Amino acid sequence: MPGDSGTSRKGKGGNGSFGRAVAGAYPESVDRLIAEFSRLPGIGRRSAERLAFYVLKSKKPDAMRLADAVRDVKERVRHCAVCFSFTDDEVCGICDDPRRERSTVLVVEQPKDAIALEMTGMYRGVYHILMGRLNPLEGVGPGDLTVEALVRRVEHAEQNCGGEEVAEIVLGLNPNLEGDGTALYLSERLKECGRGEGVRVSRLARGLPAGSQLEFANKAVLADAIEGRQPME
Repeated sequence: MPGDSGTSRKGKGGNGSFGRAVAGAYPESVDRLIAEFSRLPGIGRRSAERLAFYVLKSKKPDAMRLADAVRDVKERVRHCAVCFSFTDDEVCGICDDPRRERSTVLVVEQPKDAIALEMTGMYRGVYHILMGRLNPLEGVGPGDLTVEALVRRVEHAEQNCGGEEVAEIVLGLNPNLEGDGTALYLSERLKECGRGEGVRVSRLARGLPAGSQLEFANKAVLADAIEGRQPME
């Protein structure tokens, strides 16, 4: 019936308005918590509300453990002074481990890439984290990355783990347009540095599919890529 249809449409509109009204009627502290959760990657308004209500319904000690964990991460975690990975100390556990092959440095974009490679158990060298990749369209240039710190590790042995001289740089950038461009730039930059001719520059083998991300590759693919790394032309 026309009247019923109109009522139904009004009811749906009413539900939407009710949802917005409820959101606006939350206490200020709850609204702020929802807003902060919604700023997280992949978290929309509905997911943020579910997370906020989970915190509200949790026992106070449980909620405070979450708050303490967030505070500790921001207060204690820093970048490793050598490789720029995350650590609680001045130097990360990998750089500080004398059993690692410190003369081989594998360059990756982010700490999560180094973690993915570590899980293969196939690599025994050390790492250098660029903290990104070149992307002129987004205004990311060499100065926004840790390129010069990598060059210093190559030029000055005391800047590398344990004061050991670098013999090989392995470029482990993601196999896409920006990653390839970054690898090419690094290869040329390393050739220009003081020890450019004395350092081998290689890259992970193309067992990694073009356009993929290291963090999503399985252990077997990453292991093959490490074992089959090729010199940069």
